[in-house]
Amino acid sequence: MTEMRELERLVGTWKVTGGAEGTVTYRWMEGGAFLIQDVDLEQYGEQIRGMEIIGHERPYGAEPSADVKSRFYGHRGDTLDYVYELEGDVLTIWAGEKGSPAYFRGTFAPDGDELDGAWVYPGGGGYDSSMSRVTVRG
Repeated sequence: MTEMRELERLVGTWKVTGGAEGTVTYRWMEGGAFLIQDVDLEQYGEQIRGMEIIGHERPYGAEPSADVKSRFYGHRGDTLDYVYELEGDVLTIWAGEKGSPAYFRGTFAPDGDELDGAWVYPGGGGYDSSMSRVTVRG
C-alpha cells in the first residue's frame, strides 16, 4: 500500500484559499489503512462540512483496489467519490473515476507546506485552490 503511505504528506491541518475557503485536516485512522479528511469550508456562500475516508477499497474476501479511492460524506447528506493519485510532487484528485473531466491538480512546494493548484470542471469551469499547512505533520 505504498500509494497510501505517500499521502502522509497531507497529514495535518491546512488553511484553504481560492474558490473554497476554510480548513481541512487529514489524519490517519487507527491502523493506518485509511486517511480521514475533516472538512470545514465555505464555497459560493454555503458551508461545506463533512468527512472523507481515503484508501484502497477492499470488499470482504477480495484484494485491495489498485487505485486509492475515497468517499466524502457531507453534512447535508451528500456523498461524493474521488480517486487520489500522487506522482512526485503533483497531486491529482479525480472526481468520480480516474480520468474524469472533473479533477483537482496541484503541486506541493519543496518544503511540503504549500499545495497550489486548481479544480477543473468540464466546459472550462473550475477555480484556483491553495492550501497552506497550519499544523506540523505528525
